[in-house]
Amino acid sequence: MIKGACNCNAVQFEITRDVKDIYMCHCSICRKATGTNGIGVLVVANADFKWQSGAEHIATWKKPNSDWQTWFCAVCGSKLPGDNDSERKFIPVGLITHGAEQFKVRHHIWVNSKAPWDEIGDDGLQHPNAYGTANSND
Repeated sequence: MIKGACNCNAVQFEITRDVKDIYMCHCSICRKATGTNGIGVLVVANADFKWQSGAEHIATWKKPNSDWQTWFCAVCGSKLPGDNDSERKFIPVGLITHGAEQFKVRHHIWVNSKAPWDEIGDDGLQHPNAYGTANSND
């Protein structure tokens, strides 16, 4: 079982299915949201994800004129899992407290949008846009 929590532990969750693939997003929106080169996430089916505690502390912000949204802890500000689409959640891998031993970066997405100083140094597949989209050249 994979478990995770925000920085202050007010919000806790678990993933009930074994996952290991990390998707690193390098888009400009994720860079601004994290203040880093992007964000590494796991993607799991909604049925394989459970909030354990702290749902009342989940806050959101939606970028105007966009579908992009972020979820965060209203207490400590940590990024939180959110809706990837109607069937799946994304989970920031930095939140994982138990079960991360098997994780590996497998995909880099929005590589065409990465910062000029961002150097990808692993063997994860690089996708110019979103993984699996018509424009990603996958």
